[in-house]
Amino acid sequence: MRRLGAVWALALCVLLFPLRAPAAVAAPGSDGRSWPVAGPEGALRPTVLRAWRPPPTPWAAGHRGVDLAGGAGQAVRAAAAGRVSFAGPVAGRGVLTIELSGTGDPPLRTSYEPVRATVSRGARVTAGQVVGVMEAGPFHCPAACLHWGLRRGDRYLDPLSLLPRSMLRGGPSRLLPVF
Repeated sequence: MRRLGAVWALALCVLLFPLRAPAAVAAPGSDGRSWPVAGPEGALRPTVLRAWRPPPTPWAAGHRGVDLAGGAGQAVRAAAAGRVSFAGPVAGRGVLTIELSGTGDPPLRTSYEPVRATVSRGARVTAGQVVGVMEAGPFHCPAACLHWGLRRGDRYLDPLSLLPRSMLRGGPSRLLPVF
């Protein structure tokens, strides 16, 4: 009887006190999505330094993407499966654009900068696959960051809308026993 109690206590400790939180970008989520960069050690998501802020008119100022905290040399991953439609320099910094599979016509396109691409134009990629590394900056932010954008045709969209709510909140709910 005493041994059974010890087994239950050990099982409860394992459930309540995980040794380490899983990395948010280690594998794509159940919806085939992934954060483009990892968060701080032990975090389930990267820090959003600047949110998407659409301009009031197409030609006005705004923020047509989100800025995620990161550092030079950090792996950049595809947020969703697709085909690389552009990989090269734009205005002195590396840009990578991926046309997302199965997203309609015109398809959704994600863009990442400043990135040194490790994939070529035309390559098929999967969600969570490393597609490049962040270049040294700053280009867009006061400190190093990844600018992540989303477009359908000429219309800019919030890239966070690609991710399921559970990834935005930091993970799925976990039910625990009540004593």
